[in-house]
Amino acid sequence: MDQLHGFGINSAPQNFDPKRDLPPGFLEFFIPLHQRFTPRQRDLIAKRKRVLADAHGGKLPNHLPPSEATTGKWSITLPEWCQDQRNQMTGPADDAELVVKMLNSGAPGVMLDLEDSMANIWDHLELGINNIHAALRGELTYFDKKREALWWTDLFNEMERLRRWQPGYIKCMALVESHPQAFQMEEFLYNLRDHILGLNLGRWDYMASLIHFNLNDPEWVLPDRNTIPHDVAFFQNLRDLLVSICHRRGAFAIGGMTALYPDRANPELNDRALAVLKKDKKNESDRGFDGAWTGHPDQNQIAVDQFPFPNQIKTHKPMGERYPNLRPQPTGVGRRTLSGTRAAVRTVIRYRNGVLNGKGASLLDGYMEDLATDRIYRLMIAQRIQHRDKVELTDDNGKQVKHTPELITRLFDEELEKLVNDLPDGDPQIDTFRQARKIAEAMIVNGEVDPV
Repeated sequence: MDQLHGFGINSAPQNFDPKRDLPPGFLEFFIPLHQRFTPRQRDLIAKRKRVLADAHGGKLPNHLPPSEATTGKWSITLPEWCQDQRNQMTGPADDAELVVKMLNSGAPGVMLDLEDSMANIWDHLELGINNIHAALRGELTYFDKKREALWWTDLFNEMERLRRWQPGYIKCMALVESHPQAFQMEEFLYNLRDHILGLNLGRWDYMASLIHFNLNDPEWVLPDRNTIPHDVAFFQNLRDLLVSICHRRGAFAIGGMTALYPDRANPELNDRALAVLKKDKKNESDRGFDGAWTGHPDQNQIAVDQFPFPNQIKTHKPMGERYPNLRPQPTGVGRRTLSGTRAAVRTVIRYRNGVLNGKGASLLDGYMEDLATDRIYRLMIAQRIQHRDKVELTDDNGKQVKHTPELITRLFDEELEKLVNDLPDGDPQIDTFRQARKIAEAMIVNGEVDPV
């Protein structure tokens, strides 16, 4: 097989001229921020990699010693304009039609995404920013740990100073999507207390991080993704801790995304998707969350209806255990099968094909899949290869199947052939599917699973 190469980081086109192609005044605003904050940013990224290396060496993340952040009597003051966050509609900012639908959906909050649900392509990033600017003018018909929170605080403060805005003018919400951050949520809120409104639980990103930090532990070879329940202990314990910390400090606790999407053209799928949504959001409401994430306008009202009040900050009872186990082994959860590995292979090929065609999120078999799904499946496949001599995986007949690199290559060959055979002759996606297969397998073989 040819040498495999993964997916590189995108950059500006060769003919890009910052003074010509950026908004007037932006370069003068951005350069001082870049010069002041980029060195610290690089140090923080290097520290992330050291923490991951320590985890693979057996020193796993844990809670920090008591501090003012965890024992002090401080709180976050939420502005009046954002008291109701029962649903935050989110989707890719490069899709102007979807941006309009989200803004007109009636959702209490809207988050225009420039990250996971958008392709890492310069033209799409530029389009997304332009759409946001147009939306603000009415012209449209990855945090980690307390030190990173300080970096964002200093950045926000400097931006406010440069723009002559009053202190605390910039507000944000942070996505809890990395395993180390789960142990430092209170410290994170403390260091961003003048700017932050709350924390959001990124379930699938967090699962990917959990796999990544436990990659060398055969006890953490997860079962097939579709056999892992939402109430599995490593999710539920984190949910309860996040809600408890946020509400103790007066901040919002926002739940995760329901990936199954409604489809008006398919009544059966549509009804099932909305029923799953209702159950999922009711569970989050019952656990004390203040609101949820959705990505489709048809989901908004159902999501909002599951939350009885604009927020539950004052009504939620604190959990009993101060530090619940955030790393309970998934013993007895789900099944590990060859079919699950095959589904993972097929999904990473299809997802990467979407990226090559300009889509950062793709609707696959009724589920909206983005970078988080891609990371989970690539890590899951890597896990199964690494621990093939210690962990039992079976085929449809119950026979054990050792997940060698050769087996994974064969699965990539077979799934690519199926995908290509479903296309008409001459379809341009045949070439992008072949390229997607090479990139996806290369990322697994080369261990390209950032961010940490």
